Amino acid sequence: MRSRIIAFMLVAVMVILAACGAPTKEDVMKKLSGKWNDTKGYELTATMEIKTGAEPRMYDVEVWHTKPQFYRVNVSQAGSKESQMIVRNDEGVFVITPSLGKTYKFQSDWPAQNSQGYLIGALHDDIKADENATMIEEDKEYIFETATQNNHKKVLPTQRIHIDKKSLLPKYVSVLDENSEEKIRITFKQITLGKERKAAEYNVDMENSNVGSEPKSEENGETGLRTYYPTVAWEGLVLEDEEVMTTENGTRSFMTFGGEKEFVLIQEPAVRSENKLPVSVEGDPVDLGFTIGAITENSLRWESEGISFFIASDKLTQDEMIEVAASMKEEEMK
Repeated sequence: MRSRIIAFMLVAVMVILAACGAPTKEDVMKKLSGKWNDTKGYELTATMEIKTGAEPRMYDVEVWHTKPQFYRVNVSQAGSKESQMIVRNDEGVFVITPSLGKTYKFQSDWPAQNSQGYLIGALHDDIKADENATMIEEDKEYIFETATQNNHKKVLPTQRIHIDKKSLLPKYVSVLDENSEEKIRITFKQITLGKERKAAEYNVDMENSNVGSEPKSEENGETGLRTYYPTVAWEGLVLEDEEVMTTENGTRSFMTFGGEKEFVLIQEPAVRSENKLPVSVEGDPVDLGFTIGAITENSLRWESEGISFFIASDKLTQDEMIEVAASMKEEEMK
């Protein structure tokens, strides 16, 4: 009888210890879902460091989100007046660049098909969508490692999401390249859950959004345009032809690249718009890290450093066009 009682007590202790064991990935995901997804809205501020260029670049990020589909994301470069805003409301998706006085309008389901590390709902969806996602528990945080689901997933395939154990809110996100080197870090400074804003607060104010300074000149004395070249290391890629022509806005450069991955690259000075109406753009907004562009199946356009860029190709995938854009560097004329 005594041995039976002891055996029963041992089983009871084992059950209790098992119940008090380390939480599983599924346990934590259930808590996160209740915390992040059940909120009616949120606001947050963060910093984003991008290390893909020669020098790291820092950006300040401010996000508003009100369920089900209202977003406002403002990204500004630290120490600069340059900024861009992406807004989703009942009328569509808008990308606003005050320094150029331009507002582009998209008919897009952004951000549903383009996960962004500064949108906490997107982080939850990334974890949930990756069957191979892993989680480790440390003293003060949970760390999820998942596949990325954004426009950079080919060159930046993995992310590590660090979540505070006490608040169950993300602390920072590291986006990694194929060598597991950190290329983007998003650090959350403040997150306020349950914050709702009225639909009218997501309206695009054309009078104020298109006010800004003139874009800085990117011209030089020899060519009339600072010329940028892609630095992707694709086998067989060659610059077959390059032409520079004079336009009323300065100079326009045409480059034709040959090989298995043929494409045309056009660049010219970005011109400030005098039109206060939004311009409808084909495709979807794409966050290139350093700017927001417009992407279709066969083209990618963006504006950066005072220059307007355009890639056209029926050979490149969207990921490859994004890879070209991310590799652009100013070089001497070839």
